[in-house]
Amino acid sequence: MTSQPPGQARQVGPEGLVDVLVQAAFTTMAALNKLGAEYDMSLTQLRVLGILRGRRLRMTSLADHLGLEKSTMTGLVERAERRGLVERAPNADDGRAVDVFLSPAGMDLAGRLYARVVRSLSPMISELAPAEQRQLQALLDRMLGPTTAPGEPAERSVPGSLVHMARESEAGRASAAVANFT
Repeated sequence: MTSQPPGQARQVGPEGLVDVLVQAAFTTMAALNKLGAEYDMSLTQLRVLGILRGRRLRMTSLADHLGLEKSTMTGLVERAERRGLVERAPNADDGRAVDVFLSPAGMDLAGRLYARVVRSLSPMISELAPAEQRQLQALLDRMLGPTTAPGEPAERSVPGSLVHMARESEAGRASAAVANFT
């Protein structure tokens, strides 16, 4: 998809930027596809684990966030439920609505998947100095714009993204550290 022949300098400007963004996306998708194949999971199933990590959402909100029809979402959740990765329960505020959330096995798998994604992408990320990593993150955050999970305040961390999962992982480690000292 890129217009750049191997060994040639990249164009500077919008076309070069598009090429490099596409190549970065393909590299990231390849890592996620490989990981999904190892765990017999689709990219959408991986996204569901990332989105539900640390939260409980209505099925309709999850479907909207993923851009899926309700029937497709129901099938996806049923398959994950049969694998023991998610659970469903009536919504506390609206008994007609159904919430979906990770089971303990789902939380464990989501944590292991996150660690594997970090290892897979670390060689590419480590090409940048820490200040460059922060700068790239800030620029990409700005390009992607504010995003929210259904029912949550606006933030720049996309649910299911590595940054979002990292923030939750860091929060979880901090909580565990505090719990161990109390």
